[in-house]
Amino acid sequence: MFHTRNSSQNEAEFVLLDQLVEEDHLLRKIDKYVDFSFIIKKVKPYYSENNGRPSLDPLILFKMMFIGYLYGIRSERQLEKEIYYNMAYSWFLGLNINDPVPHHSTISWNRRTRFKDTTIFQDIFDEIVLQAINHDMVGGRVLFTDSTHLKANANKHKYTRKTIEQDTQNYIKDLDEAVLEDREAHGKKPLKAEEEVKAEKNIRQSTTDPESGYLYRENKPEGFFYLDHQIARFGFQVEAVALDSGYLTTPICKGLSDRHIFGVIAHRRFHPTRGLFPKWKFQYDHEKDQYICPNGQTLLYSTTDRKGYRFYKSNPEKCASCPFLENCTRSKNHQKVVSRHVWEDHKEKVRQNRLSVSGKILYKKRKEKIERSFADSKQLHGLRYCRLRGKRNVNEQVLLTAACQNMKKIATHLAKLG
Repeated sequence: MFHTRNSSQNEAEFVLLDQLVEEDHLLRKIDKYVDFSFIIKKVKPYYSENNGRPSLDPLILFKMMFIGYLYGIRSERQLEKEIYYNMAYSWFLGLNINDPVPHHSTISWNRRTRFKDTTIFQDIFDEIVLQAINHDMVGGRVLFTDSTHLKANANKHKYTRKTIEQDTQNYIKDLDEAVLEDREAHGKKPLKAEEEVKAEKNIRQSTTDPESGYLYRENKPEGFFYLDHQIARFGFQVEAVALDSGYLTTPICKGLSDRHIFGVIAHRRFHPTRGLFPKWKFQYDHEKDQYICPNGQTLLYSTTDRKGYRFYKSNPEKCASCPFLENCTRSKNHQKVVSRHVWEDHKEKVRQNRLSVSGKILYKKRKEKIERSFADSKQLHGLRYCRLRGKRNVNEQVLLTAACQNMKKIATHLAKLG
């Protein structure tokens, strides 16, 4: 039987806000399992005890920001509207149905003034991680790390040219010592000291956001970006790490070896000159410190340069009659030269780790951990683009995004345990 209903929008109805929020809502879980009381203690030094008007409850202020990062609401003006219409958001903030939603400008004012040049956002991230540690969700024995680029809030066509210095002092010092030791071991004289030359490079500096960096890489978007990278802060005794192929460098491999860390790094693809043998066709003999070519001839040590590369050279007289000459070298004197870094042993060790049973299991987990985390941060939490400009503001966005992701993990994990 056909039936229509009269409008009832203006009728009064008694309802509890708690009834309007689903029992399994994410914000319910976060409110139950994540302790936010530390925020009051952290921000209290930034407020006056007896001057001025009563402030907005700091807990409400930061919970508003958490909602924005949890649900990828990039605009603070839009966040205010969403909280007004979404009962679950109001419930999470502790507001009643008729309570006014704090103005969106309150968030930006506190960021620009009260919390400027403070460590509050880093403190919040650290405290959430510590809660995860206390729940036995973080062990620290195995580290999965990576980096990603955040598109800066800047026009890629508006920039100026600038020359900057590169800080490579620590690396150069260690490398110089390794080169000196290697040359002495091979009976070579030390290299003559060079005048100290500061490493410089030319960059594009954005006129919109000068602290962002210009990215130009093959198969990558071009423009101004910020680099988000995980760093160590909690003093974990790391025993193993799984890294992307971008970390497969001799200094990093040496650093892992020096720290006795089991390193697994993805294979980096190299494209040899077409028609010539790839380097792996030449086998290195550790005992005799020489290379063996595909035709069984030896390449003997020649010298070690300032960049830390040893050079091994073949006998050109034997190479001239070699049947593989066309596939080996195109030098006019028919001599093949193979280079090997003084820290190459550490790199080979990492390659062996990757091919081991433990290494394969470890690297497979990397996709489930860090790559999934970055994907969620971009797809669900708005980390694909920078909301604001400047390193300090971008740092806030990255820290709070990661903190909210950790809140989700804590809440959903503990909810499953009951």
